[in-house]
Amino acid sequence: MSIARANRYETAAHTRATLARVITLVATGVALVLVLGILLVVLEANASNEIVGAVRDAASFLAGPFDDLFTLDDRKLTVAVNWGIAALVWFALGRLVARLLLRR
Repeated sequence: MSIARANRYETAAHTRATLARVITLVATGVALVLVLGILLVVLEANASNEIVGAVRDAASFLAGPFDDLFTLDDRKLTVAVNWGIAALVWFALGRLVARLLLRR
């Protein structure tokens, strides 16, 4: 194998590893926003606070497809279950994509 080819493979592996790290970081960040949103809803944080509103809006957007997955009697429990499932799916999907990128 020539040196140029070896360098090309090394560069590609490094790029894939970097991309896998970025994807894992983004998926973890999304999951953390969802968990923080759950905490703010369950603990009844002041919705008129700008930070609380921004986090809850972001969590609601990220959990969009999972919002009405389960409908329970308690609103807090409904949000915790649905957004919790969304957090797990986002995190698992990010890890899966990162793992697939690292495979050769």
